[in-house]
Amino acid sequence: MFRRSVRRGIAAFVAAVVLSPALAQFPEQPIEFVIPFAAGGGADIEGRTLAEEMSSILGVPVVPVNKAGAGGAVAYSYVNNAAPDGYTVVWNSNSILTVTNLGNVPFAYDSMDHIGRVEYQPMVFAVNSRSDWADYNSFVEDCRSNPSVYKVANSGTGSATHLGALLLMNAVGCEVIHLPIGIQRRNSTVLSGEADAMLAPLTGAINLARAGRFELLVSLSGGRNPVIPDVPFAGELGIDARFDLFRGLSVPRGTPPEIKARLAEAMARAAQSAEFAELAEEVGFTVAPLEVAEFEALLAAEDEVVASIVRDAGL
Repeated sequence: MFRRSVRRGIAAFVAAVVLSPALAQFPEQPIEFVIPFAAGGGADIEGRTLAEEMSSILGVPVVPVNKAGAGGAVAYSYVNNAAPDGYTVVWNSNSILTVTNLGNVPFAYDSMDHIGRVEYQPMVFAVNSRSDWADYNSFVEDCRSNPSVYKVANSGTGSATHLGALLLMNAVGCEVIHLPIGIQRRNSTVLSGEADAMLAPLTGAINLARAGRFELLVSLSGGRNPVIPDVPFAGELGIDARFDLFRGLSVPRGTPPEIKARLAEAMARAAQSAEFAELAEEVGFTVAPLEVAEFEALLAAEDEVVASIVRDAGL
């Protein structure tokens, strides 16, 4: 039923795209698919899978290129300054809002044109399975009794994982030490005991949870995820904290509408491919394409959330 619903939504999305004769000339050369984070992480694996499927649809190589640094600022700056010809796209996420709100780049999130959203996934709060915390309430109880003692790892200061952790901790009145440890070391710090917990996208924690190394105590999503049906979401625990991670595509401002339409069509068709759907079921993200108007509305709403967290945290 889920797959049928996704296919119907994507079919409507593709049908809404108005094509023009100018598309006969696009694309004529490889397309650079910029990934704002290092190889091997969830963003990289998901992006590479989508890029491979888009290559088959567009008939030219869609080449993943990792441009990590400054929480995504390096990649977004690169694409923001690229030629608006459709041959440079960026695999965006909430990071496009965090880096702009933090002032890590001299432009706003809407300085680029947006193609659409591909998927979203929950953020999860994970602890070492050897810890004494069987559920999130027990962590909160200990945290309130021991302010500024427990350490929560994140991907970097101002990252989506950092802001999500701030939102979750503030919602329950917990004072913790936030460790901006980076994506590559985030998991290992929890395994080694350097950090007591971490906040991460589900795709960044699911494998170690399945291996019995992590315990997932709560998610920041709006409901339970079918990949982790036993993990409660914050709302059902009476906690006002919701912060999903989304991923989609953006291009330089001024890219011709016909080219953006062609990319949007390819993006949506790639998202419904068997390979991408299989990855989604395996690691827990939800394939839910949004066309540009809906995606821009989502970006505007999430930008307000991010700006509020940044402001309240004094970042």
